[in-house]
Amino acid sequence: MAKIKHTKNELKSQREALRRFERFLPMLQLKKMQLQMELQSIDGQVAEKAAQEADVRASLDRWVSLFAEPMELDGMTKAARIVLGESNIAGVSVPVFKDVVFERAEPELFESPPWLDDAVEVMEQLIQNRIAIRVLEEQKRLIGEELRTTAQRVNLFEKVKIPEAREHIRVIKIFLGDQQTAGVARAKFAKGRTVDFAESSQLYAGAEEAVERVGDP
Repeated sequence: MAKIKHTKNELKSQREALRRFERFLPMLQLKKMQLQMELQSIDGQVAEKAAQEADVRASLDRWVSLFAEPMELDGMTKAARIVLGESNIAGVSVPVFKDVVFERAEPELFESPPWLDDAVEVMEQLIQNRIAIRVLEEQKRLIGEELRTTAQRVNLFEKVKIPEAREHIRVIKIFLGDQQTAGVARAKFAKGRTVDFAESSQLYAGAEEAVERVGDP
């Protein structure tokens, strides 16, 4: 436990700190819950995108297999520019997927199958879907880091700061109470000695007066 002063000012300081910790803790707990819910939402979005990609790939394979002359689609299109936005989630700035600008290769007009354009569009859907997943994974990474930091702060407040402040308050109050009790005891003792001295003085004065009366003719 940190060393503290056993004074009224320190007691006031510790009480203010406790109120501050107890005020901040619910906000941190709420933020932790929001971040956890957001991570669950991102996991759901990633799973949905992955399922969509699997469906598109399966349909593409079935579709291309219908033609007598399969064609290699790699290199026919590529992502030239990725458009991202930005969002704030529980205080965390994260990228948000907006769009992809594609750059297509020029096919041989007479040598390309008629379904090539449609196939390239499907490929672009796959690429766009994969990029969207990567952006979601980056969101998850950033939010996960913030969640770890927030969880550490919640634990610090719950298990260290608040119990420590309460213990400091308890110790200071006991010390000040003991001091007050000792002060009252000293005051009573001093008062008792004053009364005893006064009574002794009165007895001494009375004895002197008796002696004087005896000595008078």
